[in-house]
Amino acid sequence: QVQLVESGGGLVQPGGSLRLSCVGSGFTSRYYTIGWFRQAPGKEREGVSCISTTDGSTLYADSVKGRFTISRDNAKNTVYLQMNSLKPEDTAVYYCAVDTTLWGILTLRRPDYDYWGQGTQVTVSS
Repeated sequence: QVQLVESGGGLVQPGGSLRLSCVGSGFTSRYYTIGWFRQAPGKEREGVSCISTTDGSTLYADSVKGRFTISRDNAKNTVYLQMNSLKPEDTAVYYCAVDTTLWGILTLRRPDYDYWGQGTQVTVSS
């Protein structure tokens, strides 16, 4: 059974930084995609970024390009989301998710992901 555990959320001032971590376990394949999503109150869950274990390629939503960086540490089964220049509109619950069926294809479509973590709250406020 695949399990994902996020950490690293918190309260930060506008312009500040946070690094989220997602530790995974129970994978039976080497080829999959790890994604970060977020959901603000009253809004749909949206894809933020993803990384492929096939070749390390990455994809970002336009709203976070140039500010967020996704990376992975294979030895620790961990994916990180470094978030810089945070804005109040980045406030949301952040979830990591894994797509085990598309062999590492990059996607930010929520239905493509089959396992999800419990989420971590990120609040950007002065």
